[in-house]
Amino acid sequence: MLRLSEVKLPLDHAESDLEAAIRGRLAELGVAADALLRYTVFRRAHDARKRSDIKLTYIVDVEVKDEAKVLKRIAGKPHCGVTPDMTYRFVAKAPEHSTRPRPVVIGMGPCGLFAGLILAQMGFRPIILERGKAVRERTKDTFGLWRKSVLNPESNVQFGEGGAGTFSDGKLYSQIKDPNHYGRKVLEEFVKAGAPEDILYLSRPHIGTFRLVSMVEKMRATIHELGGEVRFETRVEDIEIEQGKVRALKLSNGETLPCDHVVLAVGHSARDTFQMLHDRGVFMEAKPFSLGFRIEHPQGVIDRSRFGKFAGHKELGAADYKVVHHANNGRAVYSFCMCPGGTVVAATSEPGRVVTNGMSQYSRAERNANAGIVVGITPEDYPGGPLAGIAFQRKWEERAFELGGGNYQAPGQLVGDFIAGRPSTSLGSVVPSYKPGVHPTDLSTALPDYVIEAIREALPQLDKKIAGFAMHDAVLTGVETRTSSPLRIRRKDDCQSVNVEGLYPAGEGAGYAGGIYSAAIDGIEVAQAVALSLTSAQAS
Repeated sequence: MLRLSEVKLPLDHAESDLEAAIRGRLAELGVAADALLRYTVFRRAHDARKRSDIKLTYIVDVEVKDEAKVLKRIAGKPHCGVTPDMTYRFVAKAPEHSTRPRPVVIGMGPCGLFAGLILAQMGFRPIILERGKAVRERTKDTFGLWRKSVLNPESNVQFGEGGAGTFSDGKLYSQIKDPNHYGRKVLEEFVKAGAPEDILYLSRPHIGTFRLVSMVEKMRATIHELGGEVRFETRVEDIEIEQGKVRALKLSNGETLPCDHVVLAVGHSARDTFQMLHDRGVFMEAKPFSLGFRIEHPQGVIDRSRFGKFAGHKELGAADYKVVHHANNGRAVYSFCMCPGGTVVAATSEPGRVVTNGMSQYSRAERNANAGIVVGITPEDYPGGPLAGIAFQRKWEERAFELGGGNYQAPGQLVGDFIAGRPSTSLGSVVPSYKPGVHPTDLSTALPDYVIEAIREALPQLDKKIAGFAMHDAVLTGVETRTSSPLRIRRKDDCQSVNVEGLYPAGEGAGYAGGIYSAAIDGIEVAQAVALSLTSAQAS
């Protein structure tokens, strides 16, 4: 098939206009109008660079008569080419009879879920271990913190079926390279599980929390139907390594589980697991991450700034943004995990600490827009080895708990007061969405001085890019510390740990992904590596 890109139309175009535009593009390429047989939309986006003339932009796959001749004729011409083959193909099939232990997946976030699903689809009957609860029980525990200030350290935003991505905007896009089109497999599996079909063609698709809950359940049911097994409330407390090879896992229920292929997909908040692995000599290293706050504005302010007279248009929905500022102290300040029409959520997993994150439903219809405004830091900022970043995060999470009043309320400050360097004693027109609540205070001691300095400089500059960004009543809520894992568990090209055979570090916690989409893709890649190892071992 032929792929045409940069097909632009007005926001309110008729359905027939798209076909007419495709025929016009084909005519420009010297293809007769009657050669068009059919077309499908591969991607739809909007181009809002000119707020006075926002366009919808399409990428379409076109089937034409005499396709081979047409493709030869258009070779090298801009905005057209051959439609790539995005069909997913399994790399292996489990042998009918095997005496090898079943592969084990630790963690059931997006990475572990897809690793388990792919292994099950190839017939390997994986065992998935999840320290938290099934997604609906987990949701009740999460609401317990939000509504009653009661934290369950094993069942919360971070731990439980679906991982941290369940309580998020459900973004399904990434800037990672995906030459094998595994992302298409991710989207197709989500649609099978109940996601709206528009995620297959929207340029920035998202699902939202409530839809993710039922989807995760359906994917778990598929794994069970294919012979896999999921064990909830089962924490891995130790790993047995002999002569540089994984031999068994010791579980919280007292069981010792023999295994020689383990996918480690624990997420970025499994701090006790990282400590255990470090104690057992698994090689890991510190890596950069970011610290900052959540910022909330009225969604209408963002819509008007981004879309002008088209704000509120049904084809555009709630506006998002992505901004960056390079501060004079050498730090980069940037927006992270922007959630249009969403809420700021309590995302701690440890007692006596406050952590924020962002979440949206599929409708993105809440009053406020929120995003992390964070500052990049490096291991030089927290020397002390691969686990030093965890201690650094904990320090500021404990400080946020203290500033918030010691009851899981989050410390907050009006943007105008933060820029002026004075404490906030009350809130204004922007009602913060964080539950259990926001305590007005002074955030100047909530994070390192260089972070505060950089954000204070950045906000007025970002206002020049998005009008209203530095409005006085916008709210900063602290603290955002878990933007990504503070460490990386190094692996080789075959996805195994560099010094422990049979251990496959994967996903966000191991330092190889950032968000639902990239974590799911990494889960596929690691599952394939496990399958190839198992089949080659069986053959030998």
